[in-house]
Amino acid sequence: MPTLWNEAYNAKNEPAESQIIEFVKTPLWNDLDSHLKQKYNIQPQLFYSNCSMDKGHWKGWNVKYKKSGKSFCTLYPKEGYFLALVPVSAKDLDEAEILIKLCDKYTQDLYHETKSGHTGKSLAMEVKNKKILRDVKSLVALRLSPYR
Repeated sequence: MPTLWNEAYNAKNEPAESQIIEFVKTPLWNDLDSHLKQKYNIQPQLFYSNCSMDKGHWKGWNVKYKKSGKSFCTLYPKEGYFLALVPVSAKDLDEAEILIKLCDKYTQDLYHETKSGHTGKSLAMEVKNKKILRDVKSLVALRLSPYR
């Protein structure tokens, strides 16, 4: 099997959920998927992106978790791990500043290195261990808080 996701599954070759799980080869994927489905009642949707920016990291099939038209997390399969693109809206930046102090050093560094735009920040997190997975869940919770 090719090691690049976009080589394994092109625009005409949509992967099944089992093929995604087999490609990423980590239970962290299932953990996050189950968490988002059960806690927030979000059903994932497959999308194909032709974006060739960032050496192909964003090209190919990805899995979006959306609710009420807003994207809360997008997962990009990689061999042995996955990227989680987590948006932090501008209105959540103050809370994120507090939360980020409790996160892993990797997440803290990524957060501080990521530039803010008028809509906030989008963190592209390499989910390779349980600490980063915990941080992804915490950051997603900022946007999906039932009190908003």
